[in-house]
Amino acid sequence: MNISNDFVENHTFDELQIGQSARLLRTLTPQDIQAFAAVSGDTNPAHLNAEYANDTLFHGVIGHGMWSGALISALLGTQFPGTGTIYLDQALHFSRPVRIGDTLTVSATVTAKDEHKKIVELACEAVNQKGEQVVRGVARVLAPPHKVRMPRGSLPQIQVFDPEARFNDLLAMVQTLPAVRCAVAHPCDEGSLRGAVDAAGYGLLEPVLIGPETRIRAIAEALGLDLNGMVIVNTPHSHAAAEHAAAMAASGEVQSLMKGSLHTDELIHAVLARKELRTGRRMSHVFRFDVPLYSKPLLITDAALNIRPTLEEKVDIVQNAIDFARMLGLELPRVALLSAVENVSGNMPSTLDAAALCKMADRGQIRGGLLDGPLAFDNAISAEAALIKKIESPVAGQADILAVPDLESGNMLAKQLEYLAGATGSGIVLGARVPIALTSRADGPRARVSSALLAQLVAHHGRAD
Repeated sequence: MNISNDFVENHTFDELQIGQSARLLRTLTPQDIQAFAAVSGDTNPAHLNAEYANDTLFHGVIGHGMWSGALISALLGTQFPGTGTIYLDQALHFSRPVRIGDTLTVSATVTAKDEHKKIVELACEAVNQKGEQVVRGVARVLAPPHKVRMPRGSLPQIQVFDPEARFNDLLAMVQTLPAVRCAVAHPCDEGSLRGAVDAAGYGLLEPVLIGPETRIRAIAEALGLDLNGMVIVNTPHSHAAAEHAAAMAASGEVQSLMKGSLHTDELIHAVLARKELRTGRRMSHVFRFDVPLYSKPLLITDAALNIRPTLEEKVDIVQNAIDFARMLGLELPRVALLSAVENVSGNMPSTLDAAALCKMADRGQIRGGLLDGPLAFDNAISAEAALIKKIESPVAGQADILAVPDLESGNMLAKQLEYLAGATGSGIVLGARVPIALTSRADGPRARVSSALLAQLVAHHGRAD
């Protein structure tokens, strides 16, 4: 077959000869397994769950059998005979499993031709890098009747997003840290109570459940949750739960707080009422998102506490986020100060604030991060968009932190990432003496566990300081 870098030609029926063959090589990767599972719907844990797979006959994760079959299809459809080939029949026999890292050589050899029906029969096989046959079979196809030479098509881009793997990466950050004692304020719905229990199960916290004890136990019984060994502080309502949780934090009885099924204002006001919990810095909220189409975790601040922050308040908001990003392992976090445009305009106060924050960072009033702004959302996260707009910036296209102009824009951005982009998120409040795991009442247990993990991380950094 005559193939150049840019063009591909097929083999017509008349060109094919008995004994003629072609081959391709492919190495199985974890991304291949995930993509095949996503497309086919075959989520057999033998392919996706290492713990389960270790106890199977194969003692480890293996690729889907039909992944090998798909490679035969790819060879026939794209190379030999190539464009115009129509599959009629395929028989396959699977001899050995294919494991991650195995390189398969897939071949197809013409064994018979039907001149009347223009049908070609091909012997197909795949062998691994050890020369062991993993699959063999026979394919019958209608070979292309006409010669085709056309530009080589580009592969479609598939973004494989594995929330479980991202969560495990997050867990690995705190695997050596002991659990912290955490006051959970009013865990009186399924999400907040299950989240606290699950977080305890992961060894992230020792929960002190504060709220109406009868109600908490009734929910636990209905959900089958085991509260044995957990401290429950009986309070009559959510206001009392928030005040008691803040009091425990102020006295040092707990090292972190977690919001249950109460309004954010209730818990934050209780914390602000305790002078012992103040640090002199503005309290602010940071979302941490794993976004399927972004290559790294993305922090957004402030989308939950400060409604219309002043320039001075934004200094604390940005500094809180930088300090937090450094706790997450980023040596020099890149901060994009968002606005609707990337040019400074007197008609847009957010652009003036962004420019001022950059200059304040230059003067050492904000430390530990690399700031740029104003930046529009597209050129903050897309290097291509920044290039098109001729923006030369060490932040544009690779931001770690998105500092939004106000709560309204930040809250909408965060929820769009979650509900339209499939992002998985968690949230934490910084700036007080103890971290506060703060989630939406609509969040599920996994988001609450992730937020508890962030609180554990910050609490231990606070101890170190």
